[in-house]
Amino acid sequence: MKPRHSILLVEDEEESAEMLANFLEMNDYEVLVAHEGNRALELIEQHAGEIHLAILDIMVPNVNGKEICRHIRRHPVLHDIPVIFLTAKDEEQDEIEGLELGADDYIPKPASLNLVKAHVESLLRRQNPQKANWLQYGDTYLDTDAKELYVEDEKIDLTSTEYTLIELFYKNPKRVYTRQEILEHITEEDRFVFDRTVDVHVKNLRLKMEDAGEIIKTYRGIGYGLNREIVKV
Repeated sequence: MKPRHSILLVEDEEESAEMLANFLEMNDYEVLVAHEGNRALELIEQHAGEIHLAILDIMVPNVNGKEICRHIRRHPVLHDIPVIFLTAKDEEQDEIEGLELGADDYIPKPASLNLVKAHVESLLRRQNPQKANWLQYGDTYLDTDAKELYVEDEKIDLTSTEYTLIELFYKNPKRVYTRQEILEHITEEDRFVFDRTVDVHVKNLRLKMEDAGEIIKTYRGIGYGLNREIVKV
């Protein structure tokens, strides 16, 4: 069975949103629904690694569809997903502006449910099926393909050792590692290093991550791991 695609649907008309969401779910899609912009941004941060496509109404309260599209295009995980503007505004200038913002498609209302589904299917077929392997905890994202760490939408400049260290924690969120176990993972077998080298690497990593560095916890008498009060695993 192929994995289900997840769609972010941002639509302030609740009846219309429910109808379209139910139709898409009947066609084996998962749908995350937001009726206003702030909720859409929350869903993006909570489910960034799961969203494959976004359908945005331009005229939604608080943060409008154009701003949400800008946010998606700047997002480290979602920047390349297909975006469809589904909106009652049908003037040519609105369509041009939407496409310039990075939208892939523009469907004026009213539109049939089958038409929307056809556009969704077309865009997903064209999308690269090999998405980056992302690990997300809170507002932090680890791209294990590109070997990059992001805090919100900012890339953190890491040394090779710092990346190896954070990848170890992110791939094994339930583990607490001793300093010796960490040393064996981050150093070459023929190099002699002190246990306290680990403390220095962890300290530098936390400093670079700033407030988000709290995700790495010191377990006294044991070693280091992800903070289980922050990471729900």
